[in-house]
Amino acid sequence: MPTRNSECRQSLSRPRGAAVASYLGIPLPLPLGRPCVFVLRGLTYLVLTLLTLGPLCSHAAGRTVLRVGHFPNVTHAQALVSRAMSREGKGWFESRLGPDVTLEWYVYNSGAGAMEAILARSLDLTYVGMSPTLNAYARMSGREIRVVSGACSGGAALLVQKDGPIHSDKDFKGTTMGTPQLANTQDIAARAWLTSVGHRVTLTGGDVMVIPSANPDLYILFKKKELDAVWTVEPWVSRILQEAGARVYFEESSCWKQTGGRYATTLLVSSVRLLTEEEAVLKRFIEAHVDLTDWINQHPAEAQALVNQELIAQTTKGLAPSVLASAWKRLEFTIDPILPSIRTAAQQMKDLGFNRRPTDFSRLHDFNLLNQHLRSEKRPVILP
Repeated sequence: MPTRNSECRQSLSRPRGAAVASYLGIPLPLPLGRPCVFVLRGLTYLVLTLLTLGPLCSHAAGRTVLRVGHFPNVTHAQALVSRAMSREGKGWFESRLGPDVTLEWYVYNSGAGAMEAILARSLDLTYVGMSPTLNAYARMSGREIRVVSGACSGGAALLVQKDGPIHSDKDFKGTTMGTPQLANTQDIAARAWLTSVGHRVTLTGGDVMVIPSANPDLYILFKKKELDAVWTVEPWVSRILQEAGARVYFEESSCWKQTGGRYATTLLVSSVRLLTEEEAVLKRFIEAHVDLTDWINQHPAEAQALVNQELIAQTTKGLAPSVLASAWKRLEFTIDPILPSIRTAAQQMKDLGFNRRPTDFSRLHDFNLLNQHLRSEKRPVILP
């Protein structure tokens, strides 16, 4: 079982060396289990080792233990706000789940890690991005996970050096672009866009060298001018803009004209076992998630303070007020999963060669419990 508040940090020397190590040595979704650490060419990676499968949504002394994952990131605000409230003795989810449910939170630093934990039955439910969700669903032929709600939209942008050579789409040829992780949500978006404007992109080169690496390393490499561009998500968009000499080439929202600029950034994903075996517990969590999302939108200043408070508790370092305020403006906290954007991302992953399996994504989502709650409040339901 993953350790709570575990962290995995990467250290890079040169961007191209990092790219080679990433492409040739990175352990793409591996056998299921808890994290351990190994070092390859100076890079520290989170690796998943094989575990004996355990029960999902475990029971102890007549109580149900619900295990929920999230990232220590502003795009997972519902989890951060809730945990900050819990530290003050005002647990949002705990009070709504009832005395027969014990809530346990687990922190991950990659979507792949959270998905592996669900597949290993050491996690029941998680806040996670689009691409890790699609990848896990495809790998297990749709048997193990379901999207049960949206959580966050927006927040991504393509940044370039303020005084750099990039002023048009054709100027990206021969440049280096950083993304947060190979095959993550922003990496897929970046490769799909580069391909759409005529650039050839491969894992080891092409017209544009795309270098997947952790956001803290992208920040350092961009600041040292060892990257020409970065496609990333908040709060790193605002940090790089304010602290590393970047300018916005475009907001990712401009790539989503068919959805009015909206796209899924964070989803709430459940294991199928939780959905079928503990439906009442999941229903209460979803109802609390909907209400908390409303509260965050109605109390932005208070929510930002709680997010920063929890970031400090989990990582020892919060965000500068100007960074957090800027990041918040790019984000929409919403229960809408924005399904057209998920379908587009699934097709992009296939076109880019990240999913070569014939996959039926029609069972990816199950909004029955969410829609029950929305109907009870006379709100519009989420259509499949």
